[in-house]
Amino acid sequence: MMEFFTLSEFDSPDAVGSGAGMDWTMLQMLDSARRLYGRPMIVNSGFRTPDHNAEVGGKISSSHLTGLAVDIRCTSSEDRHDMIIAFMRVGFTRLGIGDSFIHIDVDENKAQNVIWTY
Repeated sequence: MMEFFTLSEFDSPDAVGSGAGMDWTMLQMLDSARRLYGRPMIVNSGFRTPDHNAEVGGKISSSHLTGLAVDIRCTSSEDRHDMIIAFMRVGFTRLGIGDSFIHIDVDENKAQNVIWTY
């Protein structure tokens, strides 16, 4: 059970209930990061069906397809700083920084200890 999120927040928009396909370790780490961050976090994207992933221009190998990734809305420098610290403190080692979101994932089949920009 999560303290700050519900599974439905991670649903692909075209598949009600698909948030249940999220990796449990990922969700627990995110919930812990939210506790450290101390402010609400809004999920932009969690689990994605192949159709939705294609619609949003996601990569064929996207970790969202297997429930290993989440994009969290983030639009200010201060929030970006505080979120990144919280994500790293709970053990996220893969972060992608966009203008309006931060991508985090726990995909062990991809390079670790990386931060990239979009």
